[in-house]
Amino acid sequence: MIDREAADAALGLAIEEGERALETGDVPVGAVVLDADGTVLGTGRNEREATGDPTAHAEVLALRAAARARGEWRLTDCTLAVTLEPCLMCAGAVVLSRVDRLVFGARDAKAGAVGSVWDVVRDPRLNHRPEVLPPDLVSEDVAERCAELLSRFFARRRIR
Repeated sequence: MIDREAADAALGLAIEEGERALETGDVPVGAVVLDADGTVLGTGRNEREATGDPTAHAEVLALRAAARARGEWRLTDCTLAVTLEPCLMCAGAVVLSRVDRLVFGARDAKAGAVGSVWDVVRDPRLNHRPEVLPPDLVSEDVAERCAELLSRFFARRRIR
């Protein structure tokens, strides 16, 4: 079980990653994978615009980096922290990577697959179900920072 303080710290790192996505015009979503000791194994930010790769979501890139660092695809005893609720593809990647814990800072009412639209990670038909720490279980300040990062991005996009 991850405590609120550790979850907030992990989401703080994910927010920093998300802010870097702004440089390439990507939706500012950031993710970080930590091992059981809190060591960062991988980070990622949305890079779909930067790379033209439709699968270049923050979560997928962070999981790939963590698997490379670990030397295997099984990320047991790891935590994935991401600023936005994972989509269907990313929720599937969470399950397949065997991450033990998922922390996210903002819900996605349009495409969220961790309770908002679907609930892939808790589907009893799957062979792995990570512990989930949603926005209402992290500090209000951190959850607001995650949501605000996205709100500012989309507000600026609408102005253009």
